[in-house]
Amino acid sequence: MIPGASPATLPADDETTLRRTPSQKRSRERVEQILACATALIQEKGSDAMRMSEVAEKAGISIGSLYQYFPDKAAIVRTLAERYNAVCNECIAAELAKVTSMAELRDAFSLLFDIYYDMFLAEPVMRDIWSAMQADKALREVDLLQSRTGGKLLADVWARFAPETPREMIDSAAFLIMHLGDCTMRLAVSVDRPEGDRIVEAYKQMMLRDFVADEAAGGAGSIDNAMTRS
Repeated sequence: MIPGASPATLPADDETTLRRTPSQKRSRERVEQILACATALIQEKGSDAMRMSEVAEKAGISIGSLYQYFPDKAAIVRTLAERYNAVCNECIAAELAKVTSMAELRDAFSLLFDIYYDMFLAEPVMRDIWSAMQADKALREVDLLQSRTGGKLLADVWARFAPETPREMIDSAAFLIMHLGDCTMRLAVSVDRPEGDRIVEAYKQMMLRDFVADEAAGGAGSIDNAMTRS
């Protein structure tokens, strides 16, 4: 991904959820061991090649014990994804909490995207999990909800400096910015580093132009124009 933001969640009956939420210390420690072993296997061979039997063996538990907590591999991937999302949300919330003007919002947005990019470059497991989520419909919903969570964090701050702009327009624009940011990140980490750097910079410049135009128009500029065109 924490204070200031919650990880995206799906309905409790979704099959990709953690099957049993641990309440006792021993059970919590077992879940952490399972996730640590799964992370190591993903780093070694990727989530596609990881098998539940391998996770159980590496964690030193029976396959039946593993299934008591995670019904399948997708549940493990989802749990790890939500933890990464929570870290991202904490970072977004912490940086946006400092913002007192539109100029500071632009600076914070640019910094956050750079931090996000650095995280993905440094965390191969994070990149693998993100890719795995795109191939599973239920996990894609987690990804979509994460874009909404980040979008709301951005919109809550943006709206303070654009009081004349309808909130639903800001919400839609912020959601789109965050979702396109995820798409940009996937593209940037799939090419060589110099090209990825250029892609990230191009995205930031395009998004920052919206903030600049919105401030110059007194809060009702580029968003209103975009909505009118649509």
